[in-house]
Amino acid sequence: MTTPLSDFLERHRRAVQLRQLEILRAIHRVCLKNNIDYWLDGGTLLGAVRHGGFIPWDDDIDIAIRLTDIPRFEEACRKDLPEGLKLQSPATNKELRMPIYKVRDNNSFLVEGADDFTRPYDKGLYVDVFPMMPYPSVSRDFIKRITKGYCRSNAILNSQHYYSWRATAELFYFSAKRLFFKTLWNLACLTRMKGEYFSNTLNNNGYGIMHRTEVVFPLTHINFEGEEFLAPADSDAYLRDLYKDYMTPPPPEKRGGHAVFYLENLKL
Repeated sequence: MTTPLSDFLERHRRAVQLRQLEILRAIHRVCLKNNIDYWLDGGTLLGAVRHGGFIPWDDDIDIAIRLTDIPRFEEACRKDLPEGLKLQSPATNKELRMPIYKVRDNNSFLVEGADDFTRPYDKGLYVDVFPMMPYPSVSRDFIKRITKGYCRSNAILNSQHYYSWRATAELFYFSAKRLFFKTLWNLACLTRMKGEYFSNTLNNNGYGIMHRTEVVFPLTHINFEGEEFLAPADSDAYLRDLYKDYMTPPPPEKRGGHAVFYLENLKL
């Protein structure tokens, strides 16, 4: 069933995608200039492989950067991003409940279902930047238990709360759970870090995804919307880690973007 809003989003989606492509180009130039590795990730890498560009119904871009390169990336963005673009990070937007990184276009506007309008963080079109790090050499099931438990506890603790005895009890319970899973993670990293695996930081890996390091590095190039960007060494294995049968599109009822409203250009 279509609505006036869904029709509006459909009409504007391609313009939004092209504006996000401009942001990606700018990030690509900044990273090349400052010798920082990045690579297409998630749905953007899937779109490059399956569609040669954006997934038709998608409305965001995902890239990944080594966690150890994030400080240099922050400095490079401050120096070299063109006017109108801004890196959103825990340092620049302390109002964010979650430690996320996005390169935002300040001349646009985006509303997502999870947005909190009581907090004054930037809300323009963006490219997601996911820090990634080496993982300990333990079973995938063990990693999934840790990451899922930590991320669930963290999400509950960072959600909006209203005072009650139950909320107070939940605060202590999920704080203890988060500490427990973080301790398991630290012990695994301390004792089993062999450089065999690579993935998202702990707070952004609720599904327990792990890539073998040789699946990610050395980076290669891939075509996305007629242009060359950096990609993992083995995009097929990388995407199978994420999505299993990634070449089969989801049914129509499961196709949709993240936005509930957007304007790709606020300039008059």
